[in-house]
Amino acid sequence: MNKFMLNETSYHGAGAISAIPAEIKARGFKKAFVATDPDLIKFGISKKVTDLLDAEGIAYSVFSDIKPNPTIENVQNGVEAFKAAGADCIVAIGGGSSMDTAKAIGIIITNPEYADVRSLEGVAPTKNPCVPTIAVATTAGTAAEVTINYVITDVEKKRKFVCVDPHDIPVVAVVDPEMMASMPASLTAATGMDALTHAIEGYITRGAWELSDMFHLKAIEIIARSLRGAVANTADGREGMALGQYVAGMGFSNVGLGVDHSMAHTLSAYYDMPHGKACATLLPAVMAYNAEATGEKYREIARAMGVKGVDEMTQEEYRAAAVEAVRQLAEDVGIVTSLKGVAKEEDIHQMSVDAYNDACRPGNPKDTSVEDIEALYRSLM
Repeated sequence: MNKFMLNETSYHGAGAISAIPAEIKARGFKKAFVATDPDLIKFGISKKVTDLLDAEGIAYSVFSDIKPNPTIENVQNGVEAFKAAGADCIVAIGGGSSMDTAKAIGIIITNPEYADVRSLEGVAPTKNPCVPTIAVATTAGTAAEVTINYVITDVEKKRKFVCVDPHDIPVVAVVDPEMMASMPASLTAATGMDALTHAIEGYITRGAWELSDMFHLKAIEIIARSLRGAVANTADGREGMALGQYVAGMGFSNVGLGVDHSMAHTLSAYYDMPHGKACATLLPAVMAYNAEATGEKYREIARAMGVKGVDEMTQEEYRAAAVEAVRQLAEDVGIVTSLKGVAKEEDIHQMSVDAYNDACRPGNPKDTSVEDIEALYRSLM
Protein backbone atom coordinates (compact mmCIF):
# COMPACT_ATOMS: atom_id res chain seq x y z
CA MET A 1 0.00 0.00 0.00
CA ASN A 2 1.22 3.51 -0.85
CA LYS A 3 0.21 6.73 0.90
CA PHE A 4 0.28 10.24 -0.54
CA MET A 5 -0.01 13.48 1.44
CA LEU A 6 -0.30 17.07 0.16
CA ASN A 7 -1.42 20.44 1.55
CA GLU A 8 -5.11 21.03 2.14
CA THR A 9 -4.85 24.08 -0.15
CA SER A 10 -2.15 25.64 -2.30
CA TYR A 11 -2.01 28.91 -4.25
CA HIS A 12 0.22 29.41 -7.28
CA GLY A 13 1.23 32.29 -9.52
CA ALA A 14 2.08 35.97 -9.35
CA GLY A 15 0.16 37.71 -6.58
CA ALA A 16 -0.75 34.49 -4.77
CA ILE A 17 0.14 36.03 -1.40
CA SER A 18 -3.04 38.12 -1.64
CA ALA A 19 -4.96 35.01 -0.57
CA ILE A 20 -3.29 34.83 2.86
CA PRO A 21 -5.57 37.20 4.86
CA ALA A 22 -8.72 35.47 3.58
CA GLU A 23 -7.30 32.06 4.53
CA ILE A 24 -6.50 33.28 8.05
CA LYS A 25 -9.98 34.75 8.52
CA ALA A 26 -11.80 31.79 6.98
CA ARG A 27 -10.07 29.44 9.39
CA GLY A 28 -10.98 31.59 12.38
CA PHE A 29 -7.43 32.45 13.44
CA LYS A 30 -6.97 35.56 15.57
CA LYS A 31 -3.20 36.10 15.70
CA ALA A 32 -0.39 34.91 13.46
CA PHE A 33 3.14 34.01 14.48
CA VAL A 34 5.24 35.16 11.51
CA ALA A 35 8.43 33.07 11.29
CA THR A 36 10.97 34.49 8.88
CA ASP A 37 14.69 35.15 8.61
CA PRO A 38 16.55 38.42 9.25
CA ASP A 39 17.57 38.95 5.62
CA LEU A 40 13.99 38.72 4.41
CA ILE A 41 13.07 41.41 6.92
CA LYS A 42 16.10 43.52 5.98
CA PHE A 43 15.26 43.47 2.27
CA GLY A 44 11.54 44.03 2.71
CA ILE A 45 10.39 40.62 1.46
CA SER A 46 8.51 39.62 4.62
CA LYS A 47 6.87 43.06 4.62
CA LYS A 48 4.96 42.13 1.46
CA VAL A 49 3.01 39.66 3.60
CA THR A 50 2.81 41.63 6.85
CA ASP A 51 1.49 44.64 4.90
CA LEU A 52 -1.42 42.45 3.79
CA LEU A 53 -2.05 41.43 7.39
CA ASP A 54 -1.93 45.07 8.48
CA ALA A 55 -4.39 46.09 5.78
CA GLU A 56 -6.89 43.48 6.99
CA GLY A 57 -6.38 44.23 10.69
CA ILE A 58 -4.91 40.80 11.45
CA ALA A 59 -2.71 40.74 14.55
CA TYR A 60 0.70 39.13 14.33
CA SER A 61 4.06 38.76 16.05
CA VAL A 62 7.35 38.40 14.15
CA PHE A 63 10.05 35.87 15.04
CA SER A 64 13.32 36.04 13.08
CA ASP A 65 15.91 34.24 15.22
CA ILE A 66 16.53 31.78 12.38
CA LYS A 67 19.90 30.83 10.88
CA PRO A 68 20.44 29.54 7.31
CA ASN A 69 20.96 26.07 8.81
CA PRO A 70 18.49 26.36 11.73
CA THR A 71 19.64 25.07 15.07
CA ILE A 72 18.07 23.41 18.09
CA GLU A 73 18.46 26.73 19.91
CA ASN A 74 16.59 28.58 17.13
CA VAL A 75 13.69 26.16 17.54
CA GLN A 76 13.61 26.35 21.32
CA ASN A 77 13.73 30.16 21.24
CA GLY A 78 10.90 30.08 18.73
CA VAL A 79 8.78 27.86 20.98
CA GLU A 80 9.13 30.35 23.83
CA ALA A 81 8.38 33.27 21.50
CA PHE A 82 5.25 31.53 20.21
CA LYS A 83 3.99 30.97 23.75
CA ALA A 84 4.65 34.60 24.65
CA ALA A 85 2.90 35.85 21.51
CA GLY A 86 -0.41 34.18 22.24
CA ALA A 87 -0.74 33.24 18.56
CA ASP A 88 -2.99 30.52 17.16
CA CYS A 89 -1.42 30.00 13.73
CA ILE A 90 1.95 30.29 12.02
CA VAL A 91 2.82 32.14 8.81
CA ALA A 92 6.23 30.86 7.72
CA ILE A 93 7.94 33.12 5.17
CA GLY A 94 11.17 32.00 3.58
CA GLY A 95 13.04 29.04 2.22
CA GLY A 96 13.74 25.78 3.97
CA SER A 97 15.32 27.44 6.99
CA SER A 98 12.27 29.45 8.02
CA MET A 99 9.86 26.67 7.18
CA ASP A 100 11.88 23.96 8.92
CA THR A 101 12.09 26.10 12.05
CA ALA A 102 8.37 26.83 11.89
CA LYS A 103 7.53 23.14 11.50
CA ALA A 104 9.59 22.19 14.55
CA ILE A 105 8.06 25.01 16.59
CA GLY A 106 4.56 24.02 15.54
CA ILE A 107 5.12 20.37 16.38
CA ILE A 108 6.58 21.09 19.83
CA ILE A 109 3.78 23.49 20.75
CA THR A 110 1.19 20.75 20.20
CA ASN A 111 3.47 17.90 21.32
CA PRO A 112 5.44 19.43 24.24
CA GLU A 113 7.03 16.11 25.18
CA TYR A 114 9.45 16.72 22.26
CA ALA A 115 10.74 20.04 23.61
CA ASP A 116 14.33 18.80 23.57
CA VAL A 117 14.08 18.85 19.72
CA ARG A 118 16.55 15.98 19.28
CA SER A 119 13.81 13.45 20.02
CA LEU A 120 12.05 14.53 16.81
CA GLU A 121 14.76 12.93 14.68
CA GLY A 122 13.60 10.30 12.22
CA VAL A 123 9.94 9.37 12.29
CA ALA A 124 8.90 10.52 15.76
CA PRO A 125 5.49 9.17 16.91
CA THR A 126 3.94 12.56 17.56
CA LYS A 127 0.26 12.43 18.46
CA ASN A 128 -1.06 15.82 17.39
CA PRO A 129 -0.94 17.91 14.20
CA CYS A 130 1.31 20.95 14.47
CA VAL A 131 0.02 24.49 14.88
CA PRO A 132 -1.86 25.31 11.64
CA THR A 133 0.72 26.78 9.28
CA ILE A 134 0.56 28.87 6.12
CA ALA A 135 3.88 28.47 4.32
CA VAL A 136 5.02 31.18 1.92
CA ALA A 137 7.96 30.18 -0.28
CA THR A 138 10.64 32.77 -1.09
CA THR A 139 13.08 30.34 -2.71
CA ALA A 140 12.47 27.89 -5.54
CA GLY A 141 14.18 24.84 -4.16
CA THR A 142 13.35 23.19 -0.85
CA ALA A 143 9.59 22.72 -1.40
CA ALA A 144 9.31 22.72 2.40
CA GLU A 145 5.87 24.28 1.96
CA VAL A 146 4.49 20.94 0.70
CA THR A 147 6.68 18.32 2.41
CA ILE A 148 6.44 16.36 5.65
CA ASN A 149 10.19 16.78 6.25
CA TYR A 150 12.35 19.25 8.09
CA VAL A 151 16.03 19.39 9.01
CA ILE A 152 17.61 20.83 12.15
CA THR A 153 21.30 21.35 12.97
CA ASP A 154 22.73 20.02 16.22
CA VAL A 155 25.64 22.43 16.69
CA GLU A 156 26.96 20.62 19.75
CA LYS A 157 27.26 17.30 17.94
CA LYS A 158 28.15 18.91 14.58
CA ARG A 159 25.42 17.13 12.65
CA LYS A 160 22.13 17.70 10.91
CA PHE A 161 19.17 15.47 11.62
CA VAL A 162 16.14 14.84 9.45
CA CYS A 163 12.63 14.74 10.88
CA VAL A 164 9.81 13.10 8.94
CA ASP A 165 6.35 13.72 10.35
CA PRO A 166 2.97 13.76 8.57
CA HIS A 167 1.77 16.04 11.36
CA ASP A 168 4.03 18.90 10.24
CA ILE A 169 2.71 19.54 6.72
CA PRO A 170 1.47 23.14 6.29
CA VAL A 171 -2.28 23.39 5.80
CA VAL A 172 -1.79 26.09 3.14
CA ALA A 173 1.09 26.58 0.70
CA VAL A 174 1.60 29.85 -1.14
CA VAL A 175 3.94 29.70 -4.14
CA ASP A 176 4.24 33.22 -5.53
CA PRO A 177 7.14 33.81 -7.96
CA GLU A 178 7.07 37.53 -7.13
CA MET A 179 8.27 36.60 -3.63
CA MET A 180 11.31 34.96 -5.26
CA ALA A 181 12.30 37.71 -7.70
CA SER A 182 14.80 39.33 -5.34
CA MET A 183 16.83 36.15 -4.81
CA PRO A 184 20.43 36.69 -5.99
CA ALA A 185 21.62 34.58 -8.89
CA SER A 186 23.84 32.37 -6.72
CA LEU A 187 21.00 31.48 -4.34
CA THR A 188 18.62 30.94 -7.25
CA ALA A 189 21.11 28.51 -8.79
CA ALA A 190 21.76 26.61 -5.56
CA THR A 191 18.11 26.27 -4.56
CA GLY A 192 17.15 25.38 -8.12
CA MET A 193 19.69 22.58 -8.23
CA ASP A 194 18.37 21.40 -4.85
CA ALA A 195 14.94 21.13 -6.49
CA LEU A 196 16.45 19.14 -9.35
CA THR A 197 18.14 16.85 -6.82
CA HIS A 198 14.77 16.29 -5.14
CA ALA A 199 13.21 15.37 -8.46
CA ILE A 200 16.00 13.03 -9.57
CA GLU A 201 16.52 11.34 -6.21
CA GLY A 202 12.77 11.02 -5.72
CA TYR A 203 12.45 9.41 -9.15
CA ILE A 204 15.09 6.75 -8.49
CA THR A 205 14.57 6.16 -4.76
CA ARG A 206 13.51 2.73 -3.53
CA GLY A 207 10.06 4.03 -2.58
CA ALA A 208 9.24 5.46 -6.02
CA TRP A 209 6.06 4.34 -7.79
CA GLU A 210 3.88 5.46 -10.70
CA LEU A 211 2.23 8.43 -8.99
CA SER A 212 5.48 9.85 -7.64
CA ASP A 213 7.22 9.18 -10.98
CA MET A 214 4.66 11.38 -12.70
CA PHE A 215 5.50 14.33 -10.44
CA HIS A 216 9.25 13.82 -10.56
CA LEU A 217 9.59 13.54 -14.33
CA LYS A 218 7.45 16.63 -14.84
CA ALA A 219 9.50 18.49 -12.24
CA ILE A 220 12.78 17.56 -14.00
CA GLU A 221 11.35 18.81 -17.30
CA ILE A 222 10.15 22.12 -15.83
CA ILE A 223 13.38 22.76 -13.92
CA ALA A 224 15.60 21.88 -16.89
CA ARG A 225 13.85 24.45 -19.08
CA SER A 226 13.44 27.12 -16.37
CA LEU A 227 16.51 27.29 -14.13
CA ARG A 228 18.80 29.17 -16.51
CA GLY A 229 16.09 31.78 -17.00
CA ALA A 230 15.41 32.04 -13.28
CA VAL A 231 19.11 32.70 -12.63
CA ALA A 232 18.89 35.44 -15.27
CA ASN A 233 15.77 36.67 -13.38
CA THR A 234 13.33 36.33 -16.27
CA ALA A 235 9.64 36.19 -15.39
CA ASP A 236 9.15 32.89 -17.22
CA GLY A 237 12.14 31.36 -15.46
CA ARG A 238 10.93 32.44 -12.03
CA GLU A 239 7.41 31.20 -12.72
CA GLY A 240 8.70 27.86 -13.98
CA MET A 241 11.02 27.28 -11.04
CA ALA A 242 8.32 28.21 -8.53
CA LEU A 243 6.13 25.49 -10.00
CA GLY A 244 8.87 22.94 -10.72
CA GLN A 245 10.25 22.89 -7.19
CA TYR A 246 6.75 22.50 -5.73
CA VAL A 247 5.93 19.60 -8.06
CA ALA A 248 9.19 17.91 -7.03
CA GLY A 249 8.19 18.36 -3.40
CA MET A 250 4.80 16.76 -4.01
CA GLY A 251 6.69 13.65 -5.04
CA PHE A 252 9.74 13.25 -2.82
CA SER A 253 7.91 14.12 0.39
CA ASN A 254 5.96 10.91 -0.08
CA VAL A 255 8.69 8.52 -1.26
CA GLY A 256 11.99 9.73 0.18
CA LEU A 257 15.41 10.64 -1.19
CA GLY A 258 18.88 9.09 -1.22
CA VAL A 259 22.57 9.34 -0.48
CA ASP A 260 23.05 12.73 -2.19
CA HIS A 261 20.92 14.30 0.51
CA SER A 262 22.50 12.33 3.34
CA MET A 263 25.95 13.48 2.18
CA ALA A 264 24.74 17.06 1.68
CA HIS A 265 23.29 17.25 5.18
CA THR A 266 26.68 16.25 6.54
CA LEU A 267 28.55 18.84 4.45
CA SER A 268 26.24 21.54 5.78
CA ALA A 269 26.69 20.39 9.37
CA TYR A 270 30.50 20.34 9.16
CA TYR A 271 31.17 23.41 7.04
CA ASP A 272 27.91 25.42 7.19
CA MET A 273 27.67 24.90 3.43
CA PRO A 274 24.27 26.02 2.08
CA HIS A 275 22.11 22.95 1.60
CA GLY A 276 21.24 23.60 -2.03
CA LYS A 277 24.85 24.17 -2.98
CA ALA A 278 25.88 20.97 -1.21
CA CYS A 279 23.24 18.92 -3.06
CA ALA A 280 24.20 20.44 -6.40
CA THR A 281 27.92 19.90 -5.86
CA LEU A 282 27.36 16.19 -5.24
CA LEU A 283 24.63 15.47 -7.78
CA PRO A 284 26.55 14.49 -10.97
CA ALA A 285 28.96 12.24 -9.04
CA VAL A 286 26.17 10.57 -7.05
CA MET A 287 24.12 10.06 -10.21
CA ALA A 288 27.07 8.32 -11.86
CA TYR A 289 27.53 6.16 -8.76
CA ASN A 290 23.85 5.14 -8.68
CA ALA A 291 23.42 4.57 -12.42
CA GLU A 292 23.82 0.78 -12.36
CA ALA A 293 20.87 0.41 -9.96
CA THR A 294 18.34 2.49 -11.90
CA GLY A 295 17.18 0.26 -14.75
CA GLU A 296 15.90 2.40 -17.63
CA LYS A 297 15.13 5.45 -15.53
CA TYR A 298 18.13 7.50 -16.67
CA ARG A 299 16.74 7.39 -20.21
CA GLU A 300 13.66 9.24 -18.97
CA ILE A 301 15.79 11.64 -16.92
CA ALA A 302 17.85 12.41 -20.02
CA ARG A 303 14.67 12.94 -22.04
CA ALA A 304 13.21 15.26 -19.39
CA MET A 305 16.50 17.18 -19.31
CA GLY A 306 16.06 17.87 -23.03
CA VAL A 307 18.55 15.35 -24.44
CA LYS A 308 17.66 14.40 -28.02
CA GLY A 309 17.72 10.90 -29.51
CA VAL A 310 17.64 8.97 -26.25
CA ASP A 311 15.63 6.13 -27.78
CA GLU A 312 18.51 5.37 -30.13
CA MET A 313 21.06 5.27 -27.31
CA THR A 314 22.41 2.25 -25.50
CA GLN A 315 21.85 2.03 -21.75
CA GLU A 316 25.41 3.14 -21.12
CA GLU A 317 24.97 6.10 -23.48
CA TYR A 318 21.70 7.41 -22.04
CA ARG A 319 22.98 7.04 -18.49
CA ALA A 320 26.06 9.05 -19.38
CA ALA A 321 23.88 11.59 -21.21
CA ALA A 322 21.64 12.09 -18.18
CA VAL A 323 24.63 12.72 -15.90
CA GLU A 324 26.23 15.07 -18.44
CA ALA A 325 23.01 17.07 -18.91
CA VAL A 326 22.79 17.62 -15.15
CA ARG A 327 26.48 18.52 -14.91
CA GLN A 328 26.11 20.99 -17.79
CA LEU A 329 23.10 22.66 -16.17
CA ALA A 330 25.03 23.02 -12.92
CA GLU A 331 27.96 24.57 -14.80
CA ASP A 332 25.68 26.92 -16.74
CA VAL A 333 24.22 28.35 -13.54
CA GLY A 334 27.59 28.71 -11.82
CA ILE A 335 27.69 25.67 -9.55
CA VAL A 336 31.17 24.23 -9.04
CA THR A 337 30.86 20.45 -8.67
CA SER A 338 33.97 20.13 -6.53
CA LEU A 339 34.75 19.99 -2.82
CA LYS A 340 38.33 21.16 -3.28
CA GLY A 341 39.12 23.68 -0.55
CA VAL A 342 35.88 22.81 1.29
CA ALA A 343 36.12 19.30 2.73
CA LYS A 344 39.04 18.35 4.96
CA GLU A 345 40.71 14.95 4.72
CA GLU A 346 40.70 14.49 8.49
CA ASP A 347 36.89 14.86 8.53
CA ILE A 348 36.06 12.47 5.70
CA HIS A 349 35.70 9.24 7.65
CA GLN A 350 33.41 10.63 10.35
CA MET A 351 31.45 12.60 7.77
CA SER A 352 30.90 9.37 5.87
CA VAL A 353 29.71 7.59 9.00
CA ASP A 354 27.30 10.44 9.70
CA ALA A 355 26.04 10.44 6.10
CA TYR A 356 25.53 6.67 6.23
CA ASN A 357 23.44 7.07 9.39
CA ASP A 358 21.35 9.90 7.92
CA ALA A 359 17.63 9.22 7.47
CA CYS A 360 17.77 9.77 3.70
CA ARG A 361 20.42 7.12 2.98
CA PRO A 362 18.19 4.00 3.18
CA GLY A 363 16.14 5.26 0.24
CA ASN A 364 19.13 5.20 -2.09
CA PRO A 365 18.55 2.85 -5.06
CA LYS A 366 21.98 1.27 -4.71
CA ASP A 367 23.17 -0.46 -1.57
CA THR A 368 25.94 1.70 -0.19
CA SER A 369 28.52 1.65 2.57
CA VAL A 370 30.63 4.04 4.60
CA GLU A 371 33.55 3.18 2.31
CA ASP A 372 31.50 4.04 -0.80
CA ILE A 373 30.56 7.39 0.69
CA GLU A 374 34.16 8.12 1.61
CA ALA A 375 35.16 7.40 -2.01
CA LEU A 376 32.45 9.74 -3.31
CA TYR A 377 33.56 12.60 -1.05
CA ARG A 378 37.20 12.07 -2.02
CA SER A 379 36.37 11.93 -5.73
CA LEU A 380 35.26 15.56 -5.50
CA MET A 381 38.28 16.81 -3.55
